[in-house]
Amino acid sequence: MHQNKHKSGRRSSSASETSLPGNHTPVLLQEVLSLLDPHAGEAYLDLTAGYGGHAREILALTNAPKKATLVDRDENAMRYLEKNIDASVTRLHADFESAAARLKEQGETFDIVFADIGVSSPHLNDASRGFSIRGEGPLDMRMDKRQSLTAADIVNTYDKDSLTRVLRQYGEEPKAARVAGAIIDARPLSTTTQLADIVKRSWRGRSKVHPATRTFQALRIEVNDELGMLERALPLWVDLLNPGGRLGVISFHSLEDRIVKQFFAERAGHRFDATLRTLNKKPLIASKSEIVSNPRSRSAKLRGVVKIKRKG
Repeated sequence: MHQNKHKSGRRSSSASETSLPGNHTPVLLQEVLSLLDPHAGEAYLDLTAGYGGHAREILALTNAPKKATLVDRDENAMRYLEKNIDASVTRLHADFESAAARLKEQGETFDIVFADIGVSSPHLNDASRGFSIRGEGPLDMRMDKRQSLTAADIVNTYDKDSLTRVLRQYGEEPKAARVAGAIIDARPLSTTTQLADIVKRSWRGRSKVHPATRTFQALRIEVNDELGMLERALPLWVDLLNPGGRLGVISFHSLEDRIVKQFFAERAGHRFDATLRTLNKKPLIASKSEIVSNPRSRSAKLRGVVKIKRKG
């Protein structure tokens, strides 16, 4: 059975030298490499490949590009991967749920399956994508521009109950009803700065972060069906693992982490019918030095499991 070897001494081949678009730096890179422990010849599936930060390092260790599949739902990321990753690597422009379903249907299996959930630095840094509070842009927030639903649709068409539900459920916004009412009163809204200002004016009192941060998170999750997709995808990811294969998931907020933690707990443990074994009891988090150099890593949590090999 695969043994977890979390060694701080295992360094990537080019982590410090690699410059990615939008100042994107792969989070928890050393922790990912130690937890998933890639070996030469292993088949690798990256379900959120983005700009290849993690993939580049794992591929260097597996040295099996023909056995690797990189998935992303963002067209800009796919164009980057086409130009910068070994041509023999399979690339799929799809979300991580539909890609996993397709691969399962095709009978594909992998030794390493990895997903870095959530919005990436290039998304946040590109104001035209509408993810960020800082720069003015359209209320878009689609990770895949092929889909029709945008943040503007939600902000301008949802009734107060529906909008309140989204803000409370996905943003954990304590003043969801008040914020929803202020948004509805200010319709129509078309830009991120308009929305951020409306939320800020309606949010009386102190807030450690920008008052609109929770609203933007909630809208992004609703637009991209992030939590529903994660719940449906996790069983598929396990099905894609070979016996002894490892699955690693990085999440960035408590809603995602709770889903991953509960799913792993249900499938692992000491029961006779357990199909997984956890690789780390507590989530791995960023070091102080990584947080200084890459603030996005502050909220990142990495959990991993290995598929149990059955005798017989």
